[in-house]
Amino acid sequence: MKYCASPYQYISRKSRPVVIGDPSKGGVIVGDSNPIVVQSMITSSTLDTEACIQQSIDLVGVGCQIVRITAQTKRYAANLEHIAAGIRSQGSNVPIVADIHFKPDAAMEAVKWCEMIRVNPGNYADTKKFITREYSEDQYEEELKRIEEEFGPLVEECKRLGRALRIGTNHGSLSDRIMNRYGDTPLGMVESALEFAMIARSRNFHNFKFSMKSSNPKVMIECYRLLAARLAELGKDWDYPLHLGVTEAGDGEDGRIKSAIGIGSLLCDGLGDTIRVSLTEDSPNEIAVCNDIISQIPKITDTENIYPDLPLSFDPFDYSRRVSLEIALNNDIRCGGEQPIRVVVVEKSWIEVSPQIHAHDDVRPEAIYENLNLLEVDPREEFKINCDKQLVTVADGLDIPVITAFRLLAARLKSLRKCNAILLKDSLCFGEEALSSDIALLRASISIGSLLCDGIGDAILIRGEGDAKKSLKLAYNILQAAGCRSFKTDYVACPSCGRTLFDLQEVTAKIKLRTEHLKGVKIAVMGCIVNGPGEMADADFGYVGGAPGKINLYVGREPVRFNIPETEAVESLVDLISKHNKWIEPPKDISKTQC
Repeated sequence: MKYCASPYQYISRKSRPVVIGDPSKGGVIVGDSNPIVVQSMITSSTLDTEACIQQSIDLVGVGCQIVRITAQTKRYAANLEHIAAGIRSQGSNVPIVADIHFKPDAAMEAVKWCEMIRVNPGNYADTKKFITREYSEDQYEEELKRIEEEFGPLVEECKRLGRALRIGTNHGSLSDRIMNRYGDTPLGMVESALEFAMIARSRNFHNFKFSMKSSNPKVMIECYRLLAARLAELGKDWDYPLHLGVTEAGDGEDGRIKSAIGIGSLLCDGLGDTIRVSLTEDSPNEIAVCNDIISQIPKITDTENIYPDLPLSFDPFDYSRRVSLEIALNNDIRCGGEQPIRVVVVEKSWIEVSPQIHAHDDVRPEAIYENLNLLEVDPREEFKINCDKQLVTVADGLDIPVITAFRLLAARLKSLRKCNAILLKDSLCFGEEALSSDIALLRASISIGSLLCDGIGDAILIRGEGDAKKSLKLAYNILQAAGCRSFKTDYVACPSCGRTLFDLQEVTAKIKLRTEHLKGVKIAVMGCIVNGPGEMADADFGYVGGAPGKINLYVGREPVRFNIPETEAVESLVDLISKHNKWIEPPKDISKTQC
């Protein structure tokens, strides 16, 4: 299966137009070679009309082109009439998307007032009780008929009113029916979405797009690749647009890095028509990051040159780390094989940061670039390797995109049957003006993060960030976000919406303050139950809004403590971590542990 036209050259995937609202009056057309559309979601309660209007106008003011608002029940959905009217009275015709989970009657109300309805196939007409049962073929078909009875009327209303649909599968909320047949897999996510698409198509409705979201960039990338490949297999008329996003990305640098890895890598492969960066921050912050990611794609891809069309060295639909031989770097550090992916710095940076490193620090340079036994090659040309213990990389100064270059390098090594370890670089060309730190972060995350999610790379070198200390920290943060190395606590934090039952930004900050020293522990912070248990499947502990002012705590996807007062919940979480033998006391001066 092919998921894109070429993994070595930027060729945009062709998609049909999906019309959201009236384009002559502020609506948008997604797909059909139109520029990538950026969107976000407000965080106010949908019953707070004035707050929703103001937040929507604020988003429009910073360039948001589609505004999403949650509608958890029919009562909430009915208030979308007043919110939409208020937004229009402010002079904006920005399309409004109603976010629907669990309640088909809420969707049937929201479709009266909103230009698009987002449905989640995992919970629109299905259940999520983590129940294991076997379905015969007849029973499975009966379930599909039941789903069609629930979903079909919404499709008919969208068709009658000229609305659009987003069929949005979430990794954290696959139905029990899908889980039991396909498992918690990218294939399950894709098949879940296709079932709903087939219902829409059976009614001759085509004004819809897909999304495949996960908090894990690797999973998210695999899902979209598999979806694109399946759509191509189904035929040319399955060319529906794709909305990209890493859900529950978190905040700060970590949220931006995760989003850049997931969204940016797919954009570089020509996939994606709309995007959202989901940050646990004020919603307008998301739009700037969206625009920055989009702006970097033309600068790190190539639409003109033709590169060798070599067989890929990796399976794009199933992650595994590339097999390489273990070697010694220029000290006692080992690289390749099953060793952690190492962090290399240039000598100037080594001299600058080494005096600031303490014995217990996890963030530290592990090798000096200038001292490596390194073979630098042009992967566009054939080359020979005479030493299996030599580290290999792409030569500086080549006019070739980083992702293309290292995919070609890995493909050449595979054709030579060589397992040399590979050093990844975020940049091959120098001499241009220095990048700002926020752009250097995104560019390195897209380029190196994409390759790491391909399974390529045994060591990384970042040079786009000029500050040695920031560059070192960025390297480790990219490794953590890509799921390649853990040096600190990992957080899965949702971006907040009208369903959220507590102040996510404030609570996330409190949890980080108490737990950020727990190396190798993953904590999920969820505002409500919509994606909670499923999206926390690979988290060690979960902090989830259960009711106003009340918190439920999870171990993995299992709830273990219920209705804890919010004022006591953070300490209860610490106690839970301690009872599972994953708590350690923080160092006396924690600032010294973070470079």
